[in-house]
Amino acid sequence: MRGVTPALVGPVWRTLPWRALGAAGALGLLLAAAPGLTGAEPAPWQTLVLMRGIALIGALGLAFLLDDPARHLTTPVPTRRPLRQALRVGLVAPLAALWWAAVLLLVPSSSRPPAGDITLEAAVLGVLALAGAAVAVRLTDEARPGPAVVAALLLTAVLAPLLAPDDWALFVPSEDPRWSAAHDRWAVVPAVVVVAWGVCGPEPLGQRGRPERRERGGRRGARGAA
Repeated sequence: MRGVTPALVGPVWRTLPWRALGAAGALGLLLAAAPGLTGAEPAPWQTLVLMRGIALIGALGLAFLLDDPARHLTTPVPTRRPLRQALRVGLVAPLAALWWAAVLLLVPSSSRPPAGDITLEAAVLGVLALAGAAVAVRLTDEARPGPAVVAALLLTAVLAPLLAPDDWALFVPSEDPRWSAAHDRWAVVPAVVVVAWGVCGPEPLGQRGRPERRERGGRRGARGAA
């Protein structure tokens, strides 16, 4: 297995959804730089909304990370799905961290919310997008579940502030007394999401090897017909 992983880096790198990731990254940076480019001086609540929107855009890009057009061909390979997914995340994670650092530098520092707390929110949204993609891969045969995950993530982002009780509010203003308590709850979310991702990572029992068996069966049928 140790020898297989380095050999996968090149092929996995080439199959990453760079268009979706690049588009989300470019749009996020453009929005972060907009106040400085226009000379605007947004209020703290406006900067908070802006950064939450940028974090959501980044998460929408990550929703495409597990899209794999060759999914049905890679099922029988020796390297299991969790490792292949972890490799995809590992290749993109440093770039995502640099992108978010650039966002923090571009937004007006005078009205920026606490960097650690807003970074936590962005990280949770990213992990939620990746977990949603893993669930879609586990429960469906779709090779490109990204669009469906994007729709689900957008729906969640819209409904969560409306349906969450006041005692469990996550999206609160930075001057709200509930800010610290809300981010204590934000810190719990990744643990739950990572567990769900871990459960959905492996291939379902009996699925591995099926393409090989179908191929061998087709060959035997072809020889019999001949």
